Order: sequence, then structure tokens, then C-alpha cells
Amino acid sequence: MKTTNKEIRSHCAVNYGVEIFGDRWSLLIIRDIVFTGKKTYGEFMKSEEGIATNVLASRLAFLEQQGVLARAPSPDDGRKDLYTLTEKGLDLIPVMLNIVLWSAKHDSKSYVLHRKEWVDRLSQNPVEVSEEVKALVRNGGCMFPDGKQ
Repeated sequence: MKTTNKEIRSHCAVNYGVEIFGDRWSLLIIRDIVFTGKKTYGEFMKSEEGIATNVLASRLAFLEQQGVLARAPSPDDGRKDLYTLTEKGLDLIPVMLNIVLWSAKHDSKSYVLHRKEWVDRLSQNPVEVSEEVKALVRNGGCMFPDGKQ
């Protein structure tokens, strides 16, 4: 995926979303930030899906260019950059949570099934849970700091 300004194919709302965050890797990067609190290139590389380094670099640059991610030097180690969700990126949290609900319903091996209480609460109060998760991530937190979704 090029990280230069590309033209949006149409102004259909579904198409815009697909072009910005609809590829597999972009959603997994966002997932890693929201659910497990990953913030650095090295942390993203450790995800179980095994993203290639060139693909990760391209997706991070694209998401930053699109205003979904912000990048800043780590205050602890200037050689590392920290990636966080912008307000535009935080607005993807309800999308991610709906994907979680869909997967919990249709994937009998989904990791999230180990968090039945949380899934039940999400399905009963999706707006409330989405706002809580947005606030948590906005303040530097994540859903599952133990790293297990």
C-alpha cells in the first residue's frame, strides 16, 4: 500500500471506510492499541499474526498520514516512536467492538469467549462500553493489559 496521497475511488461511506481501515493489518494494529496497549513498532511486530516489517512500516505510515494514528518520540527512549490513536482513530473503537460481537457470535474458538461477562455487557450496552473504552484508550490505557483478549 502506498503511503502517498491516493485518490479515494468514490465518496460512498462504505468505500471510504474500506480504503482507510479496511485492510487486515490496519485493523489489527488498531486492535493491538485498543485491546493490549501496544504502542511501538517492536510491540506490533510481536503480534501472533506475524506481520512483515515492510507491511507494518507501510500501514503505520498510512494510518498516520490519514490521521488515524499519531506518532511521537518515546520520552523514555528517543530511538523509539510511540503510536497512539487520534480522535479519528478513537472513533473506530465502536467499529472494532462490533467486530468483536460479530466474532463472538460466529467463531466458536474466539479468544473473547473467555471474557463472557464483558461480551455480555458489550452486547447489552454497546454505546456505554464504547465510550468507556474510548476514554480508557485516550488516557493511555487498554482493554486487556494482561495481553489476553
